[in-house]
Amino acid sequence: MNALNGLFRGSGLNQPSQLKYLAGPILILMILSMMVLPLPPFLLDLLFTFNIALSIMVLLVSMFTSKPLDFAAFPAVLLFSTLLRLSLNIASTRVILLQGHTGDGAAGNVIEAFSAFLVGGNFAVGLVIFIILVVINFMVITKGAGRIAEVGARFILDAMPGKQMAIDADLNAGLIDENQARERREVISQEADFFGSMDGASKFVRGDAIAGILIMIINIIGGLIIGMAQHDLSAGEAARSYTLLTIGDGLVSQIPALIISTAAGVTVSRVNTDQDVGHQLLGQLFNNPRVLILAAGVVGLLGLVPGMPNFVFLLFTFLLGALAWYVMRQGRQQRVQEESRQQQQAAAPAPENREASWEDVQLVDPLGLEVGHRLIPLVDQNQDGELLKRIKSLRKKFAQEVGFLPPVVHIRDNLSFQPQQYHIALNGVTIGQGEAWPGQYLAIDPGQAAGKLEGRATTDPAFGLPATWIDAGQRDQAQIQGFTVVDASTVVATHLNHLLHKHAHEMLGRGEAQKLLDRLSAESPSLVEEVIPKQVPLTTLTRILQNLLEEDVSIRDMRTILDTLADHANHTTDPMELTAAVRVALGRSITQHYFPGSEPAEVIGLDGNLEQMLHQALNSGGGLEPGLADTLLQQAEQAVQRQESRGVTPVLVVQHSLRALLAHFLHRRLPSLVVLSQAELPEDRQIRVAQMIGGQQ
Repeated sequence: MNALNGLFRGSGLNQPSQLKYLAGPILILMILSMMVLPLPPFLLDLLFTFNIALSIMVLLVSMFTSKPLDFAAFPAVLLFSTLLRLSLNIASTRVILLQGHTGDGAAGNVIEAFSAFLVGGNFAVGLVIFIILVVINFMVITKGAGRIAEVGARFILDAMPGKQMAIDADLNAGLIDENQARERREVISQEADFFGSMDGASKFVRGDAIAGILIMIINIIGGLIIGMAQHDLSAGEAARSYTLLTIGDGLVSQIPALIISTAAGVTVSRVNTDQDVGHQLLGQLFNNPRVLILAAGVVGLLGLVPGMPNFVFLLFTFLLGALAWYVMRQGRQQRVQEESRQQQQAAAPAPENREASWEDVQLVDPLGLEVGHRLIPLVDQNQDGELLKRIKSLRKKFAQEVGFLPPVVHIRDNLSFQPQQYHIALNGVTIGQGEAWPGQYLAIDPGQAAGKLEGRATTDPAFGLPATWIDAGQRDQAQIQGFTVVDASTVVATHLNHLLHKHAHEMLGRGEAQKLLDRLSAESPSLVEEVIPKQVPLTTLTRILQNLLEEDVSIRDMRTILDTLADHANHTTDPMELTAAVRVALGRSITQHYFPGSEPAEVIGLDGNLEQMLHQALNSGGGLEPGLADTLLQQAEQAVQRQESRGVTPVLVVQHSLRALLAHFLHRRLPSLVVLSQAELPEDRQIRVAQMIGGQQ
């Protein structure tokens, strides 16, 4: 014993929580032992009872789970339970053939009870019941569950690219972080593995049913031969003894097999919701009083037909009618309570007759979201609105990426809007609007989607891509066809995130700039004290940060920004020139933002003659000539289209002195085009000019 304890301590399995790792090997050894070693009848009774209890537990677990992955171990459970039943068949067969001549109790009390009590000691009845159980298990439940698992596995595999794109869209919009995205990808992979495993595991049950029939036939034939040849029993006595024990053994095995098959069918046939099977059945089957009334009427008419069991039919008519009345009563009470609650909310106290004061002055919200009444559940904290959570995550991700905290989004309902309409306002001015349909999904065509969808055609409010509002039942099909499918709250959150980045420079003021300085002062107080406001006023710093944000440059690296201003503030106070100097200092991070990785950056270049003409226009101070401006804009637009068609970010690289002029001129007309100067590119980064503006087209 001491040696055994030392072995457990040396292997790290002396703790109860760690002994569970031995459960699998011990179970396999037990199954192999039952196949090889003879078991006494009492031990067979224990194992048969355990098998029945295990099958009932598996069925209950499958019914009380709300999602298939909540019981991800089911394929392994199905395999081990099948092996357990087969090993018990072998052990019971050994006992029946060796001791069957001694009487009905030779193989234990469980088999005796099934062979004598359940079928009344009549082996013909038992044989029919056994065959019916096998047919139900083999032809109905197992075949249907296997087909559902097969189709489910195929559809999940086909839908994986669309689901992955939806996860990437949520991640890029800031609605989830890397850990949440990783967890969602793992769930998708686990779903595919689960349904694939269930498709294969269902073959175990089918093979078990076939094995049950063969084992029964072999046991009957073997029992007749052994009873007549070795124990001198008559054909009738041998048939009665061995056949009854064999049928009892088969029933003991097939009933748990039928229960396990039912559990498999329940697991793979459920629809993913937050409710278990019981709640789904009661909530969806008995919640419509019209259905109950019609069913009661049909059953009542059948009960009035002469020759029918009138009492039974009329009893069920009464029960269905009473249930319909109860459901209607509950529905009326809920409507009355809802109307009472709405009236209490609408009944606001009459305003007092008082003088106007400064409290009556309504300040404009820096950032606001107004929604129609159908979108209220998405933003209602009492209803655990999903959009509220997404907005919080969005603001946090924006602060981490851009470098400052955006204003709090003030949300209010507007009854003058369409029920599904929403507006996003900045400083009281609407900067974006759209529609969201709760309970439906927006299927966005990223450009590679195949086919069309039935639904409400529209455009993605954030990026203007063609899209369609579809019902929940079309979600998987849309993902299979290559659409990016998102729900209503994701649509609004993505639109808001896009507008936050687009108008970031308008949201940053002196107050936000001062908070950034306070944040930096905690780490580098001397740097802040030296630069602000001694060398650069807070107003100038704010303008520089706004210039960076306007061109989608992160201001997270405030230390580098202040260091650069300290080096150049003695030479110039012009915010534009200081912004250009800061951009050069941030060049590596700017380049990395548009060209992640170490691959050569494919950019758009300017022809030498065109650069010379632009320099002349810049030095003369007269601006671009109309003809030159039109040519530049037309060729730049063509270059941008070619880059975007290849999936490359359109980046124009020009001489440092021309960057500000071209960025100002092209930004409003081609917002997707990024203009960088050669001085902003790191010296160790390889650049390849893929498109040329001003050359031979």
